[in-house]
Amino acid sequence: MNYRRFVLYQGTIGMASSMIFPFYILVLKNTGNNYAQFGWAYGLFALTSALTYPVIGRLADQIGDKVLLLVYSWAMALLLLFFPLVEEVWQVYLLQIIMGVLGAVQKNSEKTVLARHVDKGKAGKEIGQYHVWTSIGAAVAVIATGYLVDFLTIGTIFYLASLVYVWSGFYILRKEKAATAS
Repeated sequence: MNYRRFVLYQGTIGMASSMIFPFYILVLKNTGNNYAQFGWAYGLFALTSALTYPVIGRLADQIGDKVLLLVYSWAMALLLLFFPLVEEVWQVYLLQIIMGVLGAVQKNSEKTVLARHVDKGKAGKEIGQYHVWTSIGAAVAVIATGYLVDFLTIGTIFYLASLVYVWSGFYILRKEKAATAS
């Protein structure tokens, strides 16, 4: 996977996650009875991520970043289909644990791809440019989703984000075009 494809992929998944994040918080809050349950839900996400990072790191070196990014995209696409169906706090906790694992996959893979592709002498500049493009995609998605929710249901936003994740998985699978000699 080339660096440009990776940046576009990351921008796409950043858009998908930004589409759901503000509304995902509402789903979590509305499912629990108190802020302690909300805290537990976020805590389970963070703790699960922390505990799975070492395993994900080893996997990245063994099977490659592209495979992990594909797993992340398609697993998130599937997982988002369940959020509109959540009615009980234990369901939120289960989804948070799965999202914790997937969050570790994404964050670790993002860092390893960057480490493998940026010019070490210009790492700061290249990573800064990377964050510009991925952040713009996320900002556009949050703003656009705010308007979409006025016309659609919150559940629909999860389904749309799921489709974006599916597309990102297919995008990461596309074969690289061979460089042509001039």
